[in-house]
Amino acid sequence: MSPLEPPRARRVAVLGGTRVPFARSDGPYATASNQEMLTAALNGLTDRYDLHGPGAVGEFVAGAVLKHSRDFNLARETVLGSRLDPRTPAYDIQQACGTGLQAVIAAANKIALGQTESAVAGGADTASDAPLGVNDGLRRILLEARRAKSASARLKALARIRPAHLVPDIPRNAEPRTGLSMGEHAAVTARAWGISRRAQDELAATSHRRLAAAYERGFFTDLVIPFRGLERDQNLRPDSTPEKLAALKPVFGADHPDPTMTAGNSTPLTDGAALVLLASEEWAEARGLEPLAYLTAYETAAVDFVHGDVRDGEDGLLMAPAYAVPRLLERTGLDLADFDLVEIHEAFASQVLATLAAWEKRGLPPVDRARLNATGSSLATGHPFAATGARIVATLARQLAEREGPGKGLISVCAAGGQGVTAILERP
Repeated sequence: MSPLEPPRARRVAVLGGTRVPFARSDGPYATASNQEMLTAALNGLTDRYDLHGPGAVGEFVAGAVLKHSRDFNLARETVLGSRLDPRTPAYDIQQACGTGLQAVIAAANKIALGQTESAVAGGADTASDAPLGVNDGLRRILLEARRAKSASARLKALARIRPAHLVPDIPRNAEPRTGLSMGEHAAVTARAWGISRRAQDELAATSHRRLAAAYERGFFTDLVIPFRGLERDQNLRPDSTPEKLAALKPVFGADHPDPTMTAGNSTPLTDGAALVLLASEEWAEARGLEPLAYLTAYETAAVDFVHGDVRDGEDGLLMAPAYAVPRLLERTGLDLADFDLVEIHEAFASQVLATLAAWEKRGLPPVDRARLNATGSSLATGHPFAATGARIVATLARQLAEREGPGKGLISVCAAGGQGVTAILERP
């Protein structure tokens, strides 16, 4: 190959994944940090795939959305506290709820270009141990006092501190540009697309039922490791039904007639971590590991949820996958009907249903519901923001490996900031 000739992309194998059970915030993991959860997942993956020893993994890529200042180098600190070789390079990545999938994509690109042979990627998030910021007024006073040139000037600045300055700034699940929470944005989209309460409750109940069935048949044996007394996702409600969910009061869009979004058809605040092992085919073969699937394509998109066509639902906060997936299919020459499995992150049941409707509006065929989130998704598992993408990649790869013969799977993840991350997994 000429020095000027671009490298030929290699296939990137998904070999497996490990995650801790996801827990509701302020529950079993209330005192667990992002690093502790991520380390537990990494140790589980290291032990399961014998990644001990010098140079076993080329790189570690991970991130978190809710980060303390101590998490400034989260991925690297996780490596140093784990059973993985401490000489393994690591770096952080963040794209809101798309973080886990973007970490996988970043690692896959290096493998595809021959820059590394293997990598571990994913993320962690804790809503329980969320960082509390210093009140901005107090921060400004303290900075002024630090810059003061004399003791009297320092005391003068500190004398302006009032009791109200002692109230901390708590992270809000709201978009800075609009002030609306993600749930309120989703409620706007649900109204625009005419998504019914019944349809949302049915999708949520199905997610719980399918996740429970997957656990019962041992599907998650190789994917989930016990952590802090949990062996299954705490949010799972095996007996969930549309009738039970119908009894819950709306929590989003309640200031409009006939609100439809409840705690039951929305994901709860969740703590957890998830990782995926990726490698070149040569690396996998040398270690006797059979790929579950291959990561073959990905696409991202963003919408203008501030000034765009929000009222009619086209550019709602969580609707970027409605643009990303058609572009991905056009680029790869595929159609929705070509996919054996489709995984749509269930931030809200209404958002999943709006995304499906938007795809159909753009000329794509309806998704067979039997192929949609076949082992349950975020409404049942919960949604630790940065962990969800890695959870879905590992879950989908395992599902494809279970099937006889070749298969394709589509991943769609919406994210805060009006963004979307999508990908394709294939098993030849």
